[in-house]
Amino acid sequence: MSFNKQDIYKALETITAPGEGKSLIENKNVTNVVIFGDEVNVDVTISNPTLQAKKKIETEITKAIKTNVGEHIDVKINLKVEKPAPKANPNLIRGKEIPNIKNIIAIASGKGGVGKSTITANTAISLAKMGFSVGVLDADVYGPSQHIMFDVEKEKPLSINIEGRSKMKPIENYGVKLLSLGFFTDPNQAVIWRGPMASKALNQLIFDAAWGELDFLLIDLPPGTGDVHLSIVQALPINGAVVVSTPQNIALADAKKGVAMFQQNSIKVPVLGIIENMAYFTPEELPNNKYYIFGKDGAKNLAEDIDTKFLGEIPLVQSIREAGDVGHPVALQEGTVLEKSFNEITKEMVSELLKRNANLPPTEVVRITTMSGCSSVKK
Repeated sequence: MSFNKQDIYKALETITAPGEGKSLIENKNVTNVVIFGDEVNVDVTISNPTLQAKKKIETEITKAIKTNVGEHIDVKINLKVEKPAPKANPNLIRGKEIPNIKNIIAIASGKGGVGKSTITANTAISLAKMGFSVGVLDADVYGPSQHIMFDVEKEKPLSINIEGRSKMKPIENYGVKLLSLGFFTDPNQAVIWRGPMASKALNQLIFDAAWGELDFLLIDLPPGTGDVHLSIVQALPINGAVVVSTPQNIALADAKKGVAMFQQNSIKVPVLGIIENMAYFTPEELPNNKYYIFGKDGAKNLAEDIDTKFLGEIPLVQSIREAGDVGHPVALQEGTVLEKSFNEITKEMVSELLKRNANLPPTEVVRITTMSGCSSVKK
């Protein structure tokens, strides 16, 4: 009596996969069937690891083939047990990727006034000096400042046509592309928007912009934890977050909440590390003197307590404020202590990002493809 694979598959349709409620064929448990004359080899994969389930499925397969195809058939079964893939968290927030943007990093702080925007601007410039293509999205809806720090306060983004669609062209300076609500709002008027209005404006800046090819998009978030933060993590697959704090206990309490927000089960954005800003005061005329006016090592100790990387510290120096106010961030300097500090922090951030990317699902992240200027991060 002759038979073929289809006869075997048809016979196995009568067998229910253990714990699945579907037939072996419908559930795709049968991965292969090979026929050698009167010998049939069946490869089967099940998820139930118990000995009882294995014996039951082997007996049923043998009986089904012999009963429905031929009693003379010599049935050999190769059984493998594989754990089912974990089911996705239905509450997990995941945004859609922006084409051509490889890595998106959120710069956050639990508290206002800790220098988050200054850190964002100087980190972006440090990345650009390393040879990366960089963009900054100023998502601080109620207090945008990046357009001032990049000395483009009077500029207005132009509308360009991309594949038949009108897109905003980011303003570029110092090798960094920038979009900010500061370009579109009256500097003399307060922005009085409810959450949905702010979220809609941000979505336009994100998805209606012609960012082009970017290695990094840094997002300068507003202080605290609220609507804007949720809108960002819902809109975009953030690769990682950096939290900025001063050493002061009050700021650290809020920074801890900022870290906890990103670690929520429904968000799960990896925290790349904590930066301590205004770590100590150094007068220009006495560069070797350090005055810990906000406390000492507060953010460093917090990073250790919550098992998060400490990315580095930035001193409180008058020239940082002056440079930001005139739209010429200190990271543009060459060979200064401040330029070196921002350079080292940026390299630490990239190093942590590479480690995080190696452990995230490939659909959630796009790896860095160029490491120009970052040889020190190859750890």
